[in-house]
Amino acid sequence: MNVTRWNMLANWCAIFVLGLVQGLLVLCQREKIVRQRRFLEPPTEAPSSHPSPSAVSFLDDLLEDYDRRVTPGEFLSHLRELDPDFPFAGGTTHVNVELLIRSFGAVNADTMDYDAELYLRQSWDDFRFHRGQLPHDHNNFHLDLNDADIIKAVWKPDTYFPNAKQGEFHYVAVPNVLLRIGPKGRVLYVLRLKLRFSCMMDLTSYPLDTQECYIELASFARTKNDVLLRWNDTKPLSFNHGIRMANFKLEHAQYLDACVRTTTLLHNAPEHERSCLSVRLSLRRAFGHHLVQSYLPSLLIVVISWVSFWLDVDAIPARVTLGVTTLLTISAESTDKQAALAPVSYVKALDIWMAACTMFVFCALLEFTAVSYLARLRSREERPSPIVPDDVAHFTCVYIADGAAY
Repeated sequence: MNVTRWNMLANWCAIFVLGLVQGLLVLCQREKIVRQRRFLEPPTEAPSSHPSPSAVSFLDDLLEDYDRRVTPGEFLSHLRELDPDFPFAGGTTHVNVELLIRSFGAVNADTMDYDAELYLRQSWDDFRFHRGQLPHDHNNFHLDLNDADIIKAVWKPDTYFPNAKQGEFHYVAVPNVLLRIGPKGRVLYVLRLKLRFSCMMDLTSYPLDTQECYIELASFARTKNDVLLRWNDTKPLSFNHGIRMANFKLEHAQYLDACVRTTTLLHNAPEHERSCLSVRLSLRRAFGHHLVQSYLPSLLIVVISWVSFWLDVDAIPARVTLGVTTLLTISAESTDKQAALAPVSYVKALDIWMAACTMFVFCALLEFTAVSYLARLRSREERPSPIVPDDVAHFTCVYIADGAAY
């Protein structure tokens, strides 16, 4: 009898526990639905970019099953395999790229590089953030995220700069990064970077040269079949208002759908080719600095060396000092200009100018040497010879000593 009572009590307890668990599950499901509806409801005020608690909760729910190792294209391909009637096709993930260049540093002819500070904007569609058909007045709603953990959990294209020597990410006063998620699964990723790009220069016409420098962007690990970079249709390249360079003038900027060299990391086969974009900058060197620092000083040194032409030919110390001093000065200036350039094997326009100036100074020194030599010859020819008169008697002197005549 007691056993039967204990069995009945245990059954009632089990039924009570099961009912309690089922009720809790129903409440949790209702709460989740309420959160989603509250998130999808249009805001009563103007659309805001600040995430509300419900939006953050909904984002946390999305990121629970989110795999950042899978590209959006691979995710759509997987859904297409599960459901052949799925309306979206997968495969390649198209990433729209936009550059905003804030400032340029000096273009260094010695190391053949230049600095640039820019904003890199990348956008793509990720169906995992798609939240269905929203009302028209709610389509502008988006999430602006700056949290490092959330940004790290989201898939991002592995874009890098192949011709960058150094790079620096801005942390002043917060990490300069933005991840914006739109209602249709549109993701915007913005970075602020300071980069030093390589620029191989042709210094044949230096300092009257025009150079072409590039900014290259490419996918590091993903091939073209996985990630395809393309320029934004509206405004792919823009510059900060009033942007200037220290020693160059930006004449033209052109964005290209390919790089100077095909970007491959493993093999040269086409299936291993990476998507690559580039910006070609046409730069003309500013001539005013070199006119004041190179051409005018060397020209004045040559003119000073010609002052010796007006000095007296007998002023040998003054003319020698002036000629040697100007020759050493022009040689030192030529060496100083060469030290500021890369050691190239060909002749530059500045080399020809400095060689001509050195030749003029050296010829002035040779002119003094020739004039001094000719003056000495003329003075010898014009010197009068000694005259012996005819009426002068000539005597022969004989020295006699000890009976011997000498």
